[in-house]
Amino acid sequence: MREPAKSFEDLVVWQKAHRFVLSVYRLTGDFPKSEIYGLSSQFRRAAISIAANIAEGFRKRGKTDKIRFLNMAQGSAEECQYYLILTKDLGYSDISDPDILLQEVRKLLEAYSKGILNSNS
Repeated sequence: MREPAKSFEDLVVWQKAHRFVLSVYRLTGDFPKSEIYGLSSQFRRAAISIAANIAEGFRKRGKTDKIRFLNMAQGSAEECQYYLILTKDLGYSDISDPDILLQEVRKLLEAYSKGILNSNS
């Protein structure tokens, strides 16, 4: 059995979410300059929101608060899924690597949420 996380940085879901944020920054760095205040900015904010909400929810005491923040992270992940589709459809970049990361984050978020809901504390 794994040792309990001491900080949000110990959570595999946060680590993967952070890697996704970094991949989004690399991806959007190659977008047309006309997107700097549009898709690039929105995409980056949504990606950051995933990792930030996981981090913020980590210190919340009750299940309800923790789940609320994880749910916000899940919503931001869905938003990012759309931005990946849009990126591909606009022909801005290949999305395969960030898409794989996002799918991992989505699965881990679901598992982490279920684990919290099923825990005794």
